[in-house]
Amino acid sequence: MEELVKVSNVKFKYPDGTSLIFEGQEFTVKKGERVVILGPNGSGKSTLLSLLLGLLKSSEGDIQVLGIDPAKDYEKVRERIGVLLQNVDLQIIAPRVWDDVSFSPRNYGYKKEEIDTLVDEILTKLEIQHLKDKVPHYMSGGEKAKVGIAGALVTKPELLILDEPFEHIDPTCRRELINLLNDVNKDNGTAIILSTHNMNTVPLIADTVYLIAEGGKIVGKGTPKEIFSEIEKLSQCHIEPPILGALFSELKKQGIDLDVSLTVDDAVCTIANEIASLKNKSGAA
Repeated sequence: MEELVKVSNVKFKYPDGTSLIFEGQEFTVKKGERVVILGPNGSGKSTLLSLLLGLLKSSEGDIQVLGIDPAKDYEKVRERIGVLLQNVDLQIIAPRVWDDVSFSPRNYGYKKEEIDTLVDEILTKLEIQHLKDKVPHYMSGGEKAKVGIAGALVTKPELLILDEPFEHIDPTCRRELINLLNDVNKDNGTAIILSTHNMNTVPLIADTVYLIAEGGKIVGKGTPKEIFSEIEKLSQCHIEPPILGALFSELKKQGIDLDVSLTVDDAVCTIANEIASLKNKSGAA
C-alpha cells in the first residue's frame, strides 16, 4: 500500500539546546491508515507533527510527506492535508463559522458554487449547520473542535493531522468526533495521524500505534492490542494502559490468562466465552 509519510532518523534541536532524535525505527503512514502517537509530555509528539507540516525543519534525517520534504515544498501539498492544532482557538480566526470553514477553498481559488457546496456538506456531516453564522469566540469547546475539524476536512484531504483533538471536550462530543473521523477514514480513504493522552480512545481510532519515549526515540509500533500488552514499555514511557487493558493485565497476574480486550464489547465477549468454557468443562467433569 502506498506510503504517504516516512520519517527516518530525524533530529531536531530547539534554541535552548533541547534535542529530539526520532530513531529506533521508521515512522510511516500508509494510504487510509489510522495512526496514533503516544508518549509522555516532552517526548516530541507535537514536534513530530510540526515537522510533518513544515512548521519546523530538522537538522538531520529524512522526512517525506506525500512525496515532498515539507520544510521545503509544503505549499505543493498543503491542499491535500487537513490540520487541527492542539489549541483550536489559535486556528479559528475568522469572524463567523462559515468564513472559517470556507477559508481553505477560498484561499485555494475554488469557485463560489463549489465552496458553498463543500462547506454545506461538511457542516451537515458534523451536524453544525446551525452554527454557520455564529461567532466562534462564544462557542463551547466541543463546538469549536467541530468547527476546527470542519475546516480541516472541507477540501476532502488525503491526510489529516490532529494534535490532541480530544482534549477539553466532554465524553459525548469525544465519541461523536471519533465516529466522524472513522467515517471520514472509511468513506474517503483519508489517512489520519493524531496524538493523544486519552488512552481509552486509542482502540477506537487506531490501526497502528507508535510509542515514543522521552527524547523522541520510537520504542514501539503495533496494533493497540500489541502496544497495550507491553506493560514494561508503557511504564518506561510513563503511560498507563486503558482501563480494560489494565484489568486484563491484573487478571493475568492472578493466573487468569485471557486475550486482551480493549473495548467493552470485546471484553464482554471474551469474559462470556471464558465463563461458558468453564461451565462446559465443569459439566463434562
